[in-house]
Amino acid sequence: MFELLALNAAILLVLVLILWAISVRINDVSFIDAFWGAGMGILAVASWLHVPGGPGALATLIMAMTAAWGFRLGIYLFLRWRREGEDKRYRMILKKDREAGRFAQAALTRVWLMQAVLLFAVSSPAQVGILASPQPSPIPPLAWAGLALWGVGVFFEWVGDWQLARFKAEPANHGKVLDTGLWRYTRHPNYFGDFCAWWGIWLACAATGWEYAAATVIGPLFLSFTLTRWSGVTLLEKGLDRSKGEAYAAYKRRTSAFFPLPPRNERRA
Repeated sequence: MFELLALNAAILLVLVLILWAISVRINDVSFIDAFWGAGMGILAVASWLHVPGGPGALATLIMAMTAAWGFRLGIYLFLRWRREGEDKRYRMILKKDREAGRFAQAALTRVWLMQAVLLFAVSSPAQVGILASPQPSPIPPLAWAGLALWGVGVFFEWVGDWQLARFKAEPANHGKVLDTGLWRYTRHPNYFGDFCAWWGIWLACAATGWEYAAATVIGPLFLSFTLTRWSGVTLLEKGLDRSKGEAYAAYKRRTSAFFPLPPRNERRA
């Protein structure tokens, strides 16, 4: 298995270097967000294609779960980048390097290679689960439980993204806060969806053996930390606090930050 994981790492490195060269040419790295999901889908498909002896039902299930999540997210974020242009987060990260003429080097080391390592680690349950799944054999109950949790995740992520896109498409909503639909119960249904989807994929990996689950639990654990404490909720809300002011402060007071819950005024009733 280690040789096949090394092959996946080599595939990822080649793709990253190609995309880095493109980002230097266009002077913008922010389309890397689209590669975050798509890259995980690519690694899942690559793992599925070189399963020793051919993939079985469980390997195909894990591949399909990962690819559906990853390619949908990749397309969604790519289209958003094409529509909105350079992400201000990356503009700030690379501002000093760009001014000093070190954009190419910083883009490679601080953005592309760093995210490649994290992408590989977060997607490790999918890669290992696919490569370790027995063939042929029926899909175990634990994998069906993982699929159910994944289904909850993709519902929250896909519907949440759709509701947000519709809200932003209305000029009358400029400066307002989306607090209807799934956004009524959690301030970040898309992040909650990511959380559920990858813990679901990890459960499917655990169906191949708990030793594989223990070896790859760093993936969903790190993703959970990222979504709730690092570059997800925490970073995004700093900008929303500044741009939307009291309207967003009121929304925060009544709405759960991450896990879906009834609005606080309803919980007290």
